[in-house]
Amino acid sequence: MFTVLKQEGTARRGEFQTVHGTVQTPAFMNVATAGAINGAVSAFDLKDIGCQVQLCNTYHLHVRPGDKLIKELGGLHKFRFFRSQNFAKSAKRAFILILT
Repeated sequence: MFTVLKQEGTARRGEFQTVHGTVQTPAFMNVATAGAINGAVSAFDLKDIGCQVQLCNTYHLHVRPGDKLIKELGGLHKFRFFRSQNFAKSAKRAFILILT
């Protein structure tokens, strides 16, 4: 559920609830393509700046490191060193492009 906490003109600040906690918005979302932190930052940097969410690509996770390994390690939350919410980007379009 999304709750607007404050609004000024078209800008708004809010929060939404997930099964793993609350995310304040607007939010910086790190891209973790294969469940790993990308770019020139570390897990410690993301924690220091208050990063609450990582965006993961399900297709890349499937290819590498693989569904089986992630499951064996207890799921994506336990697989990754950086603890945050996970949003998974659907790979439907990628699979369609590969199959055609």
